[in-house]
Amino acid sequence: MRGIGSIGWRRLCGIAVCSVSLLLASPVPARAEPNVPVPPNELISDDGEGRLSAADRDLVVKVRLAGLWEIPAGQMAQQKSQDPRIREIGREIAAQHQVLDALDRAAAKKLRIVVPKTPNSNQQGWLAEMRDAEGAEFDEIYIDRLRAAHGKIFPAIGTVRATTRNDTVRKLAQQANQFVVTHMTLLESSGIVDFAALPTAPNPAAAPSSAAATAARQLAGANQTATSTTNLPVVLLALATGLGMGVFATLRMAGKRRRPHYGRR
Repeated sequence: MRGIGSIGWRRLCGIAVCSVSLLLASPVPARAEPNVPVPPNELISDDGEGRLSAADRDLVVKVRLAGLWEIPAGQMAQQKSQDPRIREIGREIAAQHQVLDALDRAAAKKLRIVVPKTPNSNQQGWLAEMRDAEGAEFDEIYIDRLRAAHGKIFPAIGTVRATTRNDTVRKLAQQANQFVVTHMTLLESSGIVDFAALPTAPNPAAAPSSAAATAARQLAGANQTATSTTNLPVVLLALATGLGMGVFATLRMAGKRRRPHYGRR
């Protein structure tokens, strides 16, 4: 077998150098921030199947109650506010609550849950406040009362969505969550939400449970891939070293083949 000549040497070394250079120069693939996904509600069944809990029933009732006072509150905002933005917020929230109310009543009928027909006493008191207020005072009452109410039902929706055994409640909770997040965002766009007056979240436990800590460690381990930004230089160096050793071994074998063999004298 013919050995590697000077031209072969240069070609082989050139290939090796180019390969190592490409490996070392290869950047981490750029990852664009993905769009915020919209949950596909059509993937959730809606057959009324699964055991109903007290929290499930309570959510169906509370969604109905929300519509019973937020629809007339939004109508008042359109009539009483002097701020075009507040009027627009009132119009949007009232219209969206009509849609959510229809979804809630359909779920209640399927599940045979009796829902109220009038707002509760607290809600009636908030509506009375709005009727008695004018101008900027009305705007503040409308925004603050609705923002506080949405902040209270928001975690309840998440808990039911995560724990319910009933598919109809699961779908309603997911739909309600989308409405509530939208409404909080609309209310906050008014620029007059008093965030300092909102209740603060409870402090998390000082030490997580062993199960939670184990899950956190497993998640951290799953997120560490072989091409992460932390170990990418190590991987590239190992590849370059392996390639160099392969080239050296190839050249050494070629040199042995070219060496003449002498018999005994």
